[in-house]
Formats: sequence, C-alpha cells, structure tokens
Amino acid sequence: MWNSFWRSRDRFSLDQLRYLTEQLTKVQIINEVNKGFVIEALRSIAELITYGDQHDPSFFEFFMEKQVMGEFLRVLKLTRTVSVPLQLLQTVSIMVQNLKSEHAIYYMFSNEYINYLITYPFDFRNEELLSYYISFLRTISGKLNKNTVSLLVKTHGDEVVSFPLYVEAIRYAFHEESMIRTAVRAVTLNVYHVGDDSVNRYIASTPHKDYFSNLVSFFRKQSMDLNKLLSDTQLNPGPDSMSAIIAAVDEIEDNLYYFSDVVSAGIPDVGRLITDGIMMILIFPLLLPSLRVMPNNDMQDGASLSLYLLCCILRIVKIKDLANTVAAALFYPSEAFTKSSRGNFNCFISDHGFTSERQGLDSDNLTKCDTRHTMFNISYSFSSSGFHSDGVLVQNDCTSSNLSLREVLLAYVSKGNDILVLGSLSVLATLLQTKELDESMLDGLGILPQRKQHKKLLLQALVGEGSGEEELFSSKSSRDGIGNDINVYHKKIKEQYGVSFLPLDAGISPHIHRFQVNVIDALVSLSCRSNISAEILWDGGWLLRQLLPYSVSEFNSHHLELLKVSYKNYASALVEEARGSWSDLLISVLCDEWRKCKRAMESSSPRKEPNCILLLPWKISSGGHVPEESSFAAGKRMHELVKVFVLLHQLQIFTLGRALSEQPLIYPPGDLHANFRARGSGLDVSGPKAGTEVSLGNALPCRIAFERGKELHVYFLAISLGISGWLALAEELPLKKSHGVVRSVAPLAGCNPRIDDNHATWLHLRIRASSLPFVDPAQIKDYGKKKTKASVDGRWTLAFRDEETCKSAFLMIVEENNFLSNEVHRRLKPLFNLETAIDLSGSSLCFPEDSSSYRTHPN
Repeated sequence: MWNSFWRSRDRFSLDQLRYLTEQLTKVQIINEVNKGFVIEALRSIAELITYGDQHDPSFFEFFMEKQVMGEFLRVLKLTRTVSVPLQLLQTVSIMVQNLKSEHAIYYMFSNEYINYLITYPFDFRNEELLSYYISFLRTISGKLNKNTVSLLVKTHGDEVVSFPLYVEAIRYAFHEESMIRTAVRAVTLNVYHVGDDSVNRYIASTPHKDYFSNLVSFFRKQSMDLNKLLSDTQLNPGPDSMSAIIAAVDEIEDNLYYFSDVVSAGIPDVGRLITDGIMMILIFPLLLPSLRVMPNNDMQDGASLSLYLLCCILRIVKIKDLANTVAAALFYPSEAFTKSSRGNFNCFISDHGFTSERQGLDSDNLTKCDTRHTMFNISYSFSSSGFHSDGVLVQNDCTSSNLSLREVLLAYVSKGNDILVLGSLSVLATLLQTKELDESMLDGLGILPQRKQHKKLLLQALVGEGSGEEELFSSKSSRDGIGNDINVYHKKIKEQYGVSFLPLDAGISPHIHRFQVNVIDALVSLSCRSNISAEILWDGGWLLRQLLPYSVSEFNSHHLELLKVSYKNYASALVEEARGSWSDLLISVLCDEWRKCKRAMESSSPRKEPNCILLLPWKISSGGHVPEESSFAAGKRMHELVKVFVLLHQLQIFTLGRALSEQPLIYPPGDLHANFRARGSGLDVSGPKAGTEVSLGNALPCRIAFERGKELHVYFLAISLGISGWLALAEELPLKKSHGVVRSVAPLAGCNPRIDDNHATWLHLRIRASSLPFVDPAQIKDYGKKKTKASVDGRWTLAFRDEETCKSAFLMIVEENNFLSNEVHRRLKPLFNLETAIDLSGSSLCFPEDSSSYRTHPN
C-alpha cells in the first residue's frame, strides 16, 4: 500500500482525492508506522478540497458523497498520538477558511461534524494542541452569519439551549497565554455580531452571562497587578521598569477596547451586564474609595491608577448609562462606597494579589481549573435587575466635613502634586469630552461650557419649553431641572446598586455644589501655583479655556486679579531671564512656545493620553540628576518660566474674548549701530564659525590648552550682534597680519567669566551648549540618550600675558553681554505690560528671527 501511495499521479485530480480517501478508509489502527501516511493524507485532502472549491465542484461533491468528514472523525477516535489531532484540526480549519461556496460551508457545519470536533475531549495538556484548537474555533466563528449559526446551535422551540462553539471558547477566556485570550475574544465578537436574537438571549442568560462579570473581575485583577507593579517599581526601579509598565497599560486598554467592541454589537442585555459589572466589581468597591484627600495632602496609594482607569473607562467604553452613573457618583463622598478609610488599591491586594474578604471573593474560587478549562469563577452574580448588592450596601451618616468626590478632584487640582493634578484634570477633561454624558450632568459638575448652555436654553426658548428665553438673557440661570435629572441616577445608584448616603437621600442640589466648590476657582488657583510643572499647567489652561467665558458669578474680577498678579510675577522673572544664561535663546523659545501653547489651547481635545498619569513619575526622573548650578538646569528653569508666562498671557486674552495673534507681541530688531567690535571683526550677521576669517584688531592674545601638554597661542574675542553673542578663539594667519582663522566658538550668554583668585592672568569661562536638547526638535529624540553629556558644562581657562589684558578680556565679555541682554529686554518690553500687550493685539510686531534680521549701519 505504501508504494502505491507514492506512485506518480496528478497531484490536483479527482483520482488523487479518490485514492487518498480509499486509503484512509482502510486505516483501522494508527501507530508509529502509519501515522505519517495519515497526517499526509489529511493535509493533501485539505489541499485538494480547497483547490476543487475554486476550480471543480466535483471535488466537493465526492467529499460529501463519501462522507469524508465522517472518516476524519473516525480517524480521530483511533489515534493515541498528538500529531494526528493536530493535523486534523489544521485540515478542517484550512478547509473552512478557504471554502467560498455557501453550499460547502453549510455541509461542513451540518450533520454535527463541527460540533463533534468542538466538544471532543482533546488532551490539552499539550499546549500546541490547545493553540490549534482555539485557532480552529476562531476559524469556525469567522464563517458565522444568521444562516450558518443555526447549524451550530440546538434549540427548544424558539430558544437556543446549546451552543458548543461559544461555551467551549469562553472556557479559555482567561488563559495565561495572551494569544489564546485574544483568539477567544475574536470568537465571542464574531458570535455577538451575528445579530441573531435567540443567540443573544442565550449568551445573556444564566449561567452564560457570568462571563461578563468574570471579564470585569479579570480586568480588576489586571488593574491590581498593575498597581502592585507601579508600587514595586517606585521602590526598586529597574532598567526594564518603563517597558513593563507600558506593556501592562497596553493590556489594560486592550481589555477596555474589547468591552467597547462587545457593546458595539448592540445587544442591550449585554451592555447592561457590562455596565453593572464595571460599576459593582470595579468602580464602586475599588476606584472611587481610593479618591480621598489625605491629611498631609500627599498622594495616596492607588489614587493615580484610579484616576487613570476612570479616564480610560469613560473614553473607551461608550455606554450612556455607565457614563452618567459614574458622573452622578462624583456627588457622593468616598465613604459612601466603603466602610473603612482603607478603600484603596492596596487594601485589596492579598498574598495572592486578588482576594478581598470584605468584597466576598473566595480565592479558592478564582483559580479553579482542570486540564481542560481555565475559567475564573467569581462569586458575583446577576439578579433580574442587576447584581446582588448586599455586600456593597452602605449606610453612613455623613457630616458636612465629608467631601464629595467632585470636591476631592478639585482639591487635587488646587493642592495636589503633579500626578494628582494631572489625573484630576484628565478626569474632568474626559467628562467634558464624553458625548454619552448628559449636558445636565456636565452642568451639575460645573463643566458645561457657556456656548452649550446658551445652545440648550435657546433651543428651549424656540420650542417653547419652560422659561428658556428668560434664563438665556438672565444673569442667573435656574438649575432646578439639573438636580432632578441627576437625582434619577442617584436613585438608580441606591436602588439598583445598593449604595446609599443618608444626606443625599432627600435630594441633591448640584447648583449649591457648583458654587460652594467652583471648578473655575480650582483652575484659576492652579494657574497661579508655582510648584506645578508648566506642562500640567497647560492642561489646566486647556480646561479653563473650554469653560470661558462662563457666567459672571463663576468667573469674576477676583479671578482676573489673581491671574494678573501671577502674570506680573512671571513677567518680573522673565525680565531677569533677559540677563540669564540663555538670554540669546529666550526670544526664539518664547515664540516657539507661544505657537505651541496657542495650538494646545485652541485644540478640540487635550494633548495627553490618560496613560501619562502613570508614566509621569518616570518622565520626571528620566532627566537624571542635573547640578543646580549648571547651565542645563538654568535652561530648564528658563523653559518652564517661558511656558507658564505664555500660558498666563494667553489665558488673560481669552478671558477678554480676544483672539490670539499667531506670534507674541515683541518689538522687531532695533535699528541701532552695531558695536565697534562687531564692525571691526568683519563678520556678517551669522556670526563667527570655525574656519572663517576674522579681523584681530580688537582681539586679545592668550594661551589655552585643550589637551594636556599641548598649549595653543590664540586670540580671544567676544562679539554680540542683536540678541546673539559668541566667544571666539582664532589663530593668527602667518601671511596676513591682524587677521586670523576661527578655531573654536562658544555662546557668549551664560559664560560666567571669572578671574582666578590665585592667578590674576587666568580667566575662567563656562561653556554651555549652543541649544537646549529638550527644546531643539533636531535633538529631542536623542535627549534621553544624551542627557548625561547635555547636563555637563565645558570649561575654558584662558591665560593672558598680564593682569591688565586679563581684566580687559573680562570687561569685554561683560560689555558685550550687556549689549545682548539690553536688546533682548527691549524687544520683549511689550509683553511685560499686559495692558500694552492687549492694546497692541491687533498689530503684528513679532519678529521671531534674531540676528539674521539685525541691520547694521556703516561708519
């Protein structure tokens, strides 16, 4: 038989298919001798059927006539090795995936062939076999539609009573291997998007609906694992810490996108189950209790992750009920969701990382599995109206000292550290951007922009509803309807989820909450804080910009005065920077940041993704240790100062309803005589460069050694042109007296000249970088790699022939630096007076280019 198998025959012929089928029917036992033939026969049959589907219908007609699928199943029963089931699953997968004929697909799915393979007791201790099996399920699900799904289910009347494909797939939904979890999710999504009502009722019925609560529980476990990773990394950071955190964050967000995909299938019961699961398993018992103001105003464990997860859930899982319930819960204090003050992530982490006796989770139930199944069994269950919520029902008598979660978020903004500020701003911005959130909820939270208020009131006035017209033109709008809308969700939180808080049972007035703790107050307070990074202040500025102009009662002269005082303080600091180490770059940095800030403030969405909340600590530490006295540290301070100054300037223009100019209002280059050294050097406006020829008429001879034992005789020259300045060392040309070739050039600003205390002929100069790597687009990608070199200043020590010459060199540097600083100050002068800047807002005074536009006059 084996010789005839290998004899010459047309590979793609019906005769070959007939021959292989006949030989396969003769197999009565599978052992080491003939398993190779069986595997090759299965592989070849799949190849022939695929070929025939595209070229010759008689191939599949023969396949059906001889009931070859039945032979496949018979062979499967005979085998005791892994290799044959592997090939059989691959064979059927290839056939199903490549068959184009609907008739062929119907045949494959009928006669219980596929269901038999799905429910066959494979030995899944072999990981490769499990991978092939899950791939097989995914292939089958890819062919599902309203017609084919009926061939894979069993029904009783109009109700589905068995669906092996779905049931077997979700057994592996929480497998440790991510590839298997991904494949299972693809299977479930293919099932959900079929759109068959009876199938939808089946998956939302007991016990299959527990899959959705288990999904949320698994997501909760991953969230807690991420929190532990963050805590461990803060204590013991390693070289791979950032990549590990990013990988965990990516998986968290992938899970939420899966929730979103499930919801997008449009199955109402499933949307409700996911909403209930997220609220009862994750948000109420875990996320919201983590948000509390601690006595020392320090960041508490889990708060940053809670803020991040709230943002992600609202951004990704777009369910109206979910969004509004989360927003309504922000009017409760955290004590409404926990009996103790330990309601943070860490209190839920046990030795196993996922148990909590208080929440009624049995650790033994979480990991029950056998060699076939890897499925979490969570003790949460659904009732007809949602979860059984006895374990979460809390009755607290709260005093007025208890802060609502909304107030906690605003307290974070006003008093928290960078991470808490960024997290709170992200939550508020996310709520503002959530289209599923009712406008009445936004209004109650105090983050409904005035343009939307006017739009709503105008619509009410046009259709004759209520007193919309009077409210539109009154200084104080009535908010009675807002509280009623929000109370609908408060009632749901109490009755459906079992969370109650006594003072709120009688009703809530968001109008009172909005004016007691005002979002505008918090954002203005944030803008005036000096201990928060400029990047985060920009995020607060974006949110404040969205809410301006607001009602007179919420944004008033007091806010304007606070902003104005802060602006004047930063303007004074900017005057000092005009004489600082980076005065030559001050105007270019300011013009660049003006454009960036304008683009950020006028953007329709925040600049940052929610994961920045978690990555911020590592972003801050990535700069490494930089000596405070270094020019690099001074450059970072200057950059921060400019960013905050620009923000405050633009915010005040926004508060007046003015449009921003494309460039800051600064004077053009002055029409002044160039100083005598610049004229005498013979240099053009681009300044000295290595290799260029200069006149040495004003230069001073000195000696310098760039390498030990190799002293050079050079000429030193300090030159300024407009807002640029250089230190130059030139070697005299032997054939052209009083002229030399530039060998080294360094920035004039920040050189900090100092005559040596012990050698009065030595002049010490600090040589800073020519640009800031975190500002220069050409260097910003390599900033992290080069931070060590970038933060270290160079040094020149020049030795002059006598003390007088050394002192002349010192005075030359001071004089040229004064020329540079005075020109920078003169050009920035319009920005230092806010009233002048606003009056000139219609003009275009900005010339961001520096020395290239500087004009010199002949003698």
